[in-house]
Amino acid sequence: MTSTPGTAGDLAVGMVGYAFMGAAHSQAWRNAPRFFDLPLHPRMRALAGRDASRVADAAERLGWDSTETSWQALVARDDIDVIDVCTPGDTHAEIAIAALQAGKHVLCEKPLANSVEEAEAMAEAAEKAAAHGVRSMVGFTYRRVPAIALARQLVSDGRIGTIHHVRAQYLQDWIVDPQAPMSWRLEKDKAGSGALGDIGAHIIDLAQFITGDSIRRVSGRLHTFVGERPLPSEHSGLSGTAGSGTGQVTVDDAATFLAEFGGGAMGVFEATRFANGRKNAIRIEVNGSAGSLAFDFEDMNLLHFFDGSEDARTAGFRRILVTEDQHPYVAAWWPPGHIIGYEHGFTHQVVDLVNDIAAGNAPTPSFADGLRVQRVLAAVETSSDTDSWQEIQP
Repeated sequence: MTSTPGTAGDLAVGMVGYAFMGAAHSQAWRNAPRFFDLPLHPRMRALAGRDASRVADAAERLGWDSTETSWQALVARDDIDVIDVCTPGDTHAEIAIAALQAGKHVLCEKPLANSVEEAEAMAEAAEKAAAHGVRSMVGFTYRRVPAIALARQLVSDGRIGTIHHVRAQYLQDWIVDPQAPMSWRLEKDKAGSGALGDIGAHIIDLAQFITGDSIRRVSGRLHTFVGERPLPSEHSGLSGTAGSGTGQVTVDDAATFLAEFGGGAMGVFEATRFANGRKNAIRIEVNGSAGSLAFDFEDMNLLHFFDGSEDARTAGFRRILVTEDQHPYVAAWWPPGHIIGYEHGFTHQVVDLVNDIAAGNAPTPSFADGLRVQRVLAAVETSSDTDSWQEIQP
């Protein structure tokens, strides 16, 4: 496959990785210019992966113009403007920093890195690149769910008053079976952590995003329920260690922690991949002096809002169907009541990134925001190891 240089008004994209997140990001790059009026037109220029045959098949299926078998070759191409990083966490820092130094804008999946030190280096590289007009964003996609974006607006507008409580859960069950095979997500050297970083990072970011406040200290517990799992075959298509026999699980299966926010709110967080029957339940509730908000991703078009100023005889949680033109992102899609799904958040992410690149604005969440989440993750892990409260570095 060959490539041709972009034309004026184009934004040529190169992506590294083509599995679950790669497919979601690919759909977003395809859909964004078809539903939103963008100042630059994204072009899906090249897809990179180590296996030439598999990456060629993925490029054909997902809609990419050309392929590379190394991310270094992708970053070196003159016809690429944006590098989209959809790889395991152990490669994020190396790819993103190299791309930024080469003058490429970067979209990097979450969590930003596998350690605070890596995330610090990435945030520093992003700050230096920004001085030359190079933009970067970390992919905390759930911020772009319209109901979540509306929750942020209501808090910012003062509709729930001073925040007292934040409770957040991310519940899955995909490895509750002890015979579920090993994957890279269960290996610490590749994933950084287990449920804590994989899904806990999302609710940490959402809590700080919705409230506009930062977690300042935590007390946490990590637990691994199944310490050894069957290795997948070399032909299974699963990333990570393959072979016969079993492999050691080196990450947590579940994480819980208490948190205190800078503004004084109390937080309770839970992330687990062992909640039998829960597939992708992201639940967050915020209670304030004037009202409350509640959200569950398994009913993602709804936001529940309680206005404490209403007549006590009729007051109660209000069910808001977030599908009106006035709601964030929704006007580009369908008529009111025609709900959207998981994939739309990725499209909104692309829309915001393209608009910020065109306008010369700093995208959010930034690599600095990703570093802030990384510091919370590290503090929870240290707290679990030391049985102590841990302060978060500002």
